[in-house]
Amino acid sequence: MRLTRYRIGGLSQRDERRLSKMKADSEELQQRLALWNQAAIGSFVDYLGCQVVEANEQRVVIRLQIQPHHLNLIGIVHGGVHATMIDSAMGLLAMIAKPEASVVTTNLNLNYVTKAVKGSITVTAELVHVSHKSVTTMAYARLDQGEICAFGTGTFRVT
Repeated sequence: MRLTRYRIGGLSQRDERRLSKMKADSEELQQRLALWNQAAIGSFVDYLGCQVVEANEQRVVIRLQIQPHHLNLIGIVHGGVHATMIDSAMGLLAMIAKPEASVVTTNLNLNYVTKAVKGSITVTAELVHVSHKSVTTMAYARLDQGEICAFGTGTFRVT
């Protein structure tokens, strides 16, 4: 939501109301994130060690410090780890976009670009489209140096 206009000496009453609503929405989002983090304890994402770094109405950022149990038999991060991180970041964003409903992944497309061996992986998910019945998202997984190691799109059904 953007403010419609600026006035010298302060915001218009309309913009003050919008700003107040944005702050309330942000506080509500932080409360929901705290509940989701609590609910995630003991889940697969928690087992992997994923941490939510940022979450708001525009994007979600999740980070994972690569550990030996994330590696496959040839010594690189297993593709399932990338898939889980990307799906989880996009899914959380879809939940934020549709707080009044449940969302479930209906389509997940992934592209693996380069290997990840050490350091951390950071996934950033962004909204592409939101409708009454679905949410479409995209996400990039990057290595510490900013290099993309995987990316994907996801569609989530709103129930």
